Amino acid sequence: MARTGRPREFDRDKALEAALTLFWAQGYEPTSLNQLKARMGNISPASFYAAFGSKEALFREVVQRYLETYGQVTAPLWDETLAPRDAIEQTLRRSARMQTDRSHPSGCLIVLGGCNCSPENLSVQALLATERERSRRGIRACVERAVACGELAALPTTETLPVLFTAFLHGMACEARDGDGAATLDAAVTTLMQVWDGLAVKPGLFSAADRLS
Repeated sequence: MARTGRPREFDRDKALEAALTLFWAQGYEPTSLNQLKARMGNISPASFYAAFGSKEALFREVVQRYLETYGQVTAPLWDETLAPRDAIEQTLRRSARMQTDRSHPSGCLIVLGGCNCSPENLSVQALLATERERSRRGIRACVERAVACGELAALPTTETLPVLFTAFLHGMACEARDGDGAATLDAAVTTLMQVWDGLAVKPGLFSAADRLS
């Protein structure tokens, strides 16, 4: 008997979004292929491998999609039209709102997606570590720019700011996953920025260059 009707078309973009949500909620290793195929429209194994190649290849594509969308909260770090302090503050506040938004899983995929992988999946762990390092470099660049332009005093304490702000940025993922809301995290950002203000060069005092001489 001849087949009637047309087969259901596979929507690759929707499948990718479904996979992103699942990986974000559960992490890489706890998410099984069966769960992925079911969430992605009950696609067959053949369709899955034809579309994405492997679970890891799919995850890498998911990470790229995340960085191009939700991960844009860190974009101010590389915007040199912003004052360094504003760039970091905007990044932290935007990240706090994104990570606590109830329209998607809480927290950050880059922090929570593969932080404790088994040996066979260390490449996934390394992928996310590389992306976290990129944020770390962005924060460090803002601090260095602030020192260079005389906004921050060139002191040993100032050198610890990249670690402080990076730890807060990444640590928000756990706080959001544990239930802290946007208002709580936003208030914490306000407190944290007071550390920056305490190291700021006050008008009429020596410049950062003078302090080093």
